[in-house]
Amino acid sequence: MDRFEAMSVLLAVVEEGSLSAASRRLRTPLATVSRKVADLERHLRTQLLVRSSRRAELTDAGRAYVAVSRRIIEQVEEAERQAAGEYSAPRGELHVTAPTMFGQRHLMPVALAFLAEQPEITLRLRLADQQVSMVDEHIDITLRIGHLEDSSLVATRLGSVRRVICASPGYLARCGVPRVPDDLAQHDGVSFQGFAASPEWRYRGDSTAFASAAPRPRLAVNTTEAAIGAALADLGIIRVLSYQVADELRAGRLQPLLADFAPQPLPVSLVYAAAELLPLKVRSFLDWTVPRLRARMTELDAECP
Repeated sequence: MDRFEAMSVLLAVVEEGSLSAASRRLRTPLATVSRKVADLERHLRTQLLVRSSRRAELTDAGRAYVAVSRRIIEQVEEAERQAAGEYSAPRGELHVTAPTMFGQRHLMPVALAFLAEQPEITLRLRLADQQVSMVDEHIDITLRIGHLEDSSLVATRLGSVRRVICASPGYLARCGVPRVPDDLAQHDGVSFQGFAASPEWRYRGDSTAFASAAPRPRLAVNTTEAAIGAALADLGIIRVLSYQVADELRAGRLQPLLADFAPQPLPVSLVYAAAELLPLKVRSFLDWTVPRLRARMTELDAECP
């Protein structure tokens, strides 16, 4: 027995006043309407209706059951309207995550313009350098830097960023310029703590020849901004991503090192769950941000030394 359907039939009987009137409204045979009400009473082990040739009156148990059934059906219908709305127009709350600095510098300006175009969408933007679970945190879209490991997700590529080893001119003037990765062992550096995956000192081809090639950690920090600040203060060598130090490299406040040994660039992608039908709030965000972020990535790649 489909209890939800039986509830709907019972409500139709109550609202129309008789089984025959409910049969006409539902365009269902009278025998079927009568059977569904009887099945419901048998399931509940109580009488809900007192039937006569003209009317159907509720019993005390029937009145209590109908009151609750009406609330349940109204809540389901409201949930269906809300769910259908996500697929008929771009509206509702959209949850997006991104790395902190990339989100501040590149995603935020694009997202603000998107919100101006979509007044019925509210955006919850979470900026964090730790990767979060899209399922557990109910995330609609995440901007990720690196290769996608979860095959149940879809990645729309925006561009790529490079790993950059760099230091200030002042530090290099004092301590010298490393020519090969092994030279880093004679230099001071800044390391990262508190990241789900700390930046690695990797080189082209991931060769084991330079497996231990890293500077001596003089300082450990838990934000990229702090590492860049320490490098600008001539403390030592840092390993970051190209977009994080684009301004400093362009202005000469930091100088790139060991570029010939740099590993392959990392992809930058917008990632979302695979679905046959995406909510329009998700589709509209992707349609708006993808071309604009791709243009920003192209410009950044051209400007960054």
